Amino acid sequence: MTFDSLLDITAGIALVLGAFLSLAAGAGLLRFPDVLSRMHAATKPQILGLLLVVIAVALAARSWSTLLVLTPVVVFQLVTAPISAHMIGRAAHRSDNVDHASMLIDEMEEAEGLPEHPDVLPHDPDALGGEERQSP
Repeated sequence: MTFDSLLDITAGIALVLGAFLSLAAGAGLLRFPDVLSRMHAATKPQILGLLLVVIAVALAARSWSTLLVLTPVVVFQLVTAPISAHMIGRAAHRSDNVDHASMLIDEMEEAEGLPEHPDVLPHDPDALGGEERQSP
């Protein structure tokens, strides 16, 4: 087996894995129930999938000019995806479009002094000073 064929096999594996992760991200966007879950699906597997596809293209092309063109794509994705996910999460939380019952800890509510949600039972009974909250 030559070095070129090993690079071609590695590029093919990276391309298939990247395509699978991007497909999983798309399926997560369609299937997950709330904004925070969809935000997670849109960022984590999508970024790794894109990185694997870019690695596959760079391995298949084997040229420095291709690598120089692909580097800004990776850098911009690594910079913009977490920032946009953070802003979407904050906007969803501020507009009360999140499922508070699925959260163990709501740090934004504590940090911003937002009103508590009385219909949500806390997972830790000691969080209310030992008293248990009654559901409405």
